[in-house]
Amino acid sequence: MDTTIHKALTDKLYDKRKAGAYELENVIREHLATSDYDRIDKIVHQLCGEYAYAVHQPHARNGGLIGLAAAAIALGPHVARYLEEIVPPVLACFTDQDARVRYYACESMYNISKVAKGEILVYFNQVFDALCKLAADPELSVKNGAELLDRLIKDIVSESASSYVSILHHPNDTNSKEEETAPDESPIAFSLAKFVPLLQDRITVLNPYTRMFLVSWITLLDSIPDLELVSYLPSFLGGLFKFLSDSNQDVHTATQVALERFLAEIRKIARLKRGLAESKRSQTGFGTKQVDSDSDEASPDSTPAGSTHGRDETDVEEIDEEAGSDSEESHTSGDGEEEWVPGQDVQVDHSQILEIMVTFLGGSSEQGIQLTALRWIDSFFEISPEDILFFVPRLLTQVLPAMSNEVEQVRIAAGRVNESLMNYILTLPDSNPVQEQPSASQSLPVFAAPPPNDRRESALSTFSASRVPRPTATGGRDSVAELRGSDRAPSTDPGRATPVETHDFAPESDRPDLDWEATVNALTLQFLNDHEATRVAALNWLIMLHRKAPTGRKLEINDGTFPALLKTLSDASEAVVTRDLLLLSQMSRNTDDPKFSTFMVNLLNLFSTDRKLLETRGNLIIRQLCVSLNPERIFRTLADCLEKEEDVEFASIMVQNLNNNLITAPELSDLRKRLRNLDSREGQAFFVALFRSWCHNAVATFSLCLLAQAYEQAYGLLQIFAELDMTVNMLIQIDKLVQLLESPVFTYLRLQLLEPERYPHLYKCLYGLLMFLPQSAAFAALKNRLNSVSAIGYLHIAPRTATTPSSTSNFGDRPTRLKARDDPVRWSDLLDKFRNTQERARRRPSSAQGMEGDTMPAPPVPEKEVGKNPGMLLLERSSGPAGTQSQPNLTGLSRPGAASRPQPQQKDRIRSSLGLGRFGSGRKAKK
Repeated sequence: MDTTIHKALTDKLYDKRKAGAYELENVIREHLATSDYDRIDKIVHQLCGEYAYAVHQPHARNGGLIGLAAAAIALGPHVARYLEEIVPPVLACFTDQDARVRYYACESMYNISKVAKGEILVYFNQVFDALCKLAADPELSVKNGAELLDRLIKDIVSESASSYVSILHHPNDTNSKEEETAPDESPIAFSLAKFVPLLQDRITVLNPYTRMFLVSWITLLDSIPDLELVSYLPSFLGGLFKFLSDSNQDVHTATQVALERFLAEIRKIARLKRGLAESKRSQTGFGTKQVDSDSDEASPDSTPAGSTHGRDETDVEEIDEEAGSDSEESHTSGDGEEEWVPGQDVQVDHSQILEIMVTFLGGSSEQGIQLTALRWIDSFFEISPEDILFFVPRLLTQVLPAMSNEVEQVRIAAGRVNESLMNYILTLPDSNPVQEQPSASQSLPVFAAPPPNDRRESALSTFSASRVPRPTATGGRDSVAELRGSDRAPSTDPGRATPVETHDFAPESDRPDLDWEATVNALTLQFLNDHEATRVAALNWLIMLHRKAPTGRKLEINDGTFPALLKTLSDASEAVVTRDLLLLSQMSRNTDDPKFSTFMVNLLNLFSTDRKLLETRGNLIIRQLCVSLNPERIFRTLADCLEKEEDVEFASIMVQNLNNNLITAPELSDLRKRLRNLDSREGQAFFVALFRSWCHNAVATFSLCLLAQAYEQAYGLLQIFAELDMTVNMLIQIDKLVQLLESPVFTYLRLQLLEPERYPHLYKCLYGLLMFLPQSAAFAALKNRLNSVSAIGYLHIAPRTATTPSSTSNFGDRPTRLKARDDPVRWSDLLDKFRNTQERARRRPSSAQGMEGDTMPAPPVPEKEVGKNPGMLLLERSSGPAGTQSQPNLTGLSRPGAASRPQPQQKDRIRSSLGLGRFGSGRKAKK
């Protein structure tokens, strides 16, 4: 360069440097006109070495930058051959400590890029990296200069990135080794494969300005159709997701828009490929059908092919709505050859994207990240559901807790993913091998998987069960109705189409299988979650999986999940207990007797160790098990277990609970009818099985005899009652029994009071019961009931010989008839069993006496009658010898008199409990 130009470019004043640059531009133009390229090379080399790289001379660097820009402008189209030498020094100035140098570097690169145009794409990564750093520059002027340069580069990329081929860097110049390693490398100047690693490295930044810069470039590159940035999405999707947690709202909004664009593009590509696959399949089926029709040979697959073709037209219409004009084009040309459709060859790694989504769903507490991850996962049930199977255990671990999230939007999105996942699992083909089925003629197991539509509806009903209102705690009627409704076979609802159809992409041999064991373990861990909705959803999943699982993978009583399910019965939520009972019922329904006994023994052990559970949820558990399982099998098994129970106190409490359910539960009405029919062998065997274990509780045994109309046996029990210690607990149970006698269950018993000649021991039982009671509300109620029919009993008692032999309900005649049929009921042995059991309970310190309070003292009686209740003595004296019918002395008990009527003050106390003040404390009642 001339000395004047050299001096002007190193001047500290900008105007002089600018004038020198203009003069330099004219000089280069002259050399270019004469084709003096050697002189131009020397000038460019001098500008780079002596000016732009002059680190300690800022004015010289500034002059070198403006001189390189002037040289590029002068060279015009010939600048491409000099870019390799011009660009590096300019890029080096982007990191200079002097803000003015950085600004002039932006200005110089702007001018160079404006002249070079597409050729600058060869150095795109270096320019992008420099701009990425300048986006967060603290100097405002530098940041503005970088924005101007960024806009220019974006314009160049938008116009030329997908098609521009460099003039100098032609693929023919590459050596043979590179061609062997990358035979498919494009000759285009811009390369996404080389850019994505840089983007992956830079996307971990935290500065909001840099993040906005990256999002803008990602959006731009994704908008260029021929680049297909979506193919590289897994490389930077994780970093892009972190932008959603940025405090800058602009960053969050821009990131959300970019992610929505990517998701829409992935969905569009999946629908396009599905449509092409279905179209090809339909055309193949149509061609096969046409050939078969020409040869008069009917193919068995022709009808499905036709139906599939009809379905494909609907799918193609759906694709057209989103794909636009691209999918509206015909997939085949006029000569039958396939036409290329934009997007059909784009490969998206769905598994890697799902891996990122699941990782963010569990590793981030940010609401925006969780919500976006859930929406993406839900969309993949339409895009590529077969890839989700591998992630099911991890998904359940993250989605189920999200269903209890504090944010409503997250809860709704998690519920939608949970429903979609359950629906997809139900649409999977049954994996039960044919050879494991017994035979075609045998019926399917109770929990065999229903047809696809039914399975889908079953999942929906199971899922919706977690959202129903909690059942009432009064008796569990609503809970029982819910349990019965959820266990009933679902109805087919063709109105709702399955949201997943794309699993047809993968052949059945290539489809992954669900990891049943890992899935069950993941669900079992959710029992420890603090939120009710999560625990209910986990149980709903286990119920569905138990129905869906193949034979060898179903939940069993003896596997590791059973203890967790049993412990869940102590859950504070009634909805959780209800679903847990349904699952336990499914596991136990088709099991053999030893496994079923194991279930009942474990249930009793749970009640024994957790008395609060027995008190608060015992009735609910028993009733709902009876809804799902065979009630008689439950009561028989529990009776066998309780008969061998060593803890007589717990056995008495458990028998009391079982007896209350047997009398009051609507679900056990069939059992009550069977007990009242002691003429049948089944009824007798069931009665004996219950009686032997019911002996642990005296009042329960007595009420069982009343329920079975074994009044003579009940009277025999009353005689043994006189030998027992009358405790507060026993009196309370008698009080409750009297209240139950007024319930609709014992309507038949109250009607039998109208026929004393046929049921003489019924009167003895009820009057004997009256003698045990203190004068309380129960005493008054029972006495009023007996007084209302006492006159009928006194006037119309007939001798036993007058009873017609055809009477089928007279228990007095039953022994004779049953003995004729080899009656298996040995009534005396049952009484001995009752006496021995009660005596064993009396000798144990842990009996009900020690739990409920002190023994009630009995009234004084003559020495010769010690050990007998006075009321019982009165009834015995009024009766004749055994086997004869004599008129009982009922005058003092049945005819209402002044002494027997309760006083007004006593009526006020009828609503209270037992009158223990008159009986136990020694205080006199008010008159």
